[in-house]
Amino acid sequence: MPFAAVGDVRLFYTDEGSGDPPILFVHGFSCDSHDWSWQIPHFAAKHRVIAVDLRGHGRSSVPDGGFDPLTFAADIAGLLDQLGCGPVIAIGHSLGGVIVSALAIEHPDTVQAIVSVDPGYLIDDAARDSLRDVIEAMRAGDAAAVAQATLGQSYAAASPAHLKTWHMRRIAGVPQHVLVQTFDSLFSGLGFRGESERYLQQRKCPVLTFYASPMGRDDIERAGFQDPRSKIVTWEGTGHWLHQERPAEFNAVVDGWLAGLES
Repeated sequence: MPFAAVGDVRLFYTDEGSGDPPILFVHGFSCDSHDWSWQIPHFAAKHRVIAVDLRGHGRSSVPDGGFDPLTFAADIAGLLDQLGCGPVIAIGHSLGGVIVSALAIEHPDTVQAIVSVDPGYLIDDAARDSLRDVIEAMRAGDAAAVAQATLGQSYAAASPAHLKTWHMRRIAGVPQHVLVQTFDSLFSGLGFRGESERYLQQRKCPVLTFYASPMGRDDIERAGFQDPRSKIVTWEGTGHWLHQERPAEFNAVVDGWLAGLES
């Protein structure tokens, strides 16, 4: 059965393919593991591939709390332990980029390398007040509508319209307290440069990071890399879900980087 009891939650996951190194996919805020539908068949042809729905998201159970990056990472570490899988190549999008980084730092034996896709960290501290206003608006009213308005700004002119429709409709199905607590936990802590810059320097493994609109975050992250095989790729003009907008290119870049790690 594609469900695992981990602590206080029941996580939905899929486990496909075979081959080392195994690959773990972690979605972002208000999303689910369907986000990796463009990647799972490709990578499962040569690797064991695990894709998980975070607590409160998708088909996983919805507890009252625990919607912070470190708890998400602990859930995943527990799942990997049950599956006897690791160390993995941990690929995370947005909030998922924060989570896989926390997984590598807090549970280093579980992660061999990280691929971070337009991650939700190293945000300029000057954005604290505006994002605090978003959190307060989510608490005070329709959290889904506020989240839709906020994420609705993360598309480029070339972003396919059907992706935005899918993403916005999915937000509407996420419980209000999950939206509020998840967004609040990220932007009360590791989302901002003040908290994440030194924390990320604890990642000892190689890291491949994709940015759609880095705004200087690429240089900050590059300066903190601990493994010389780490790399940053910037795709200007692409929306936040760049792995869905340019899947063939994304998959090819990841394939090439992973091949370099093995050489």
